[in-house]
Amino acid sequence: MTQQRDLFANFERMRREIDELFGDVFERQTGLRGRGFSPSVDVFYADEPPRAVVKADLAGIDIADVALEIRGRQLLIAGERRPAEARGRLYQQIEIEHGPFRRLVELGADVAADQAKASYEDGILEVEIPLARPDQGVRRVPIDEPQP
Repeated sequence: MTQQRDLFANFERMRREIDELFGDVFERQTGLRGRGFSPSVDVFYADEPPRAVVKADLAGIDIADVALEIRGRQLLIAGERRPAEARGRLYQQIEIEHGPFRRLVELGADVAADQAKASYEDGILEVEIPLARPDQGVRRVPIDEPQP
């Protein structure tokens, strides 16, 4: 019974990871959403100074409703797009997604999280995170000799 429970736990973990990477295709095709949306992102690396740059499409989102966290090689962008005021409006079509969002962006290099900077302009959030410098110091390692 424990092995079967572990097997299902692994499948659930894999499903969550696949959803995180590709989004839920069914929801995108049918338009049925239950848990918010996932903003589009671009990730690239720049020189002078070496840094990772993440741009996220957050059009129509109050930046006060957005939080950023860096965990090792991951950038978490989370927040909420609130629905537009509907008073006095009769909608024919609604396609702009709203609700909570959480986007985990995998970075391909070690970064200096404490030096990250973010800006928001024209609906685009830009996060710049300097790449961590590799430790190039030389350290001698003493060899312990057996005691007689």
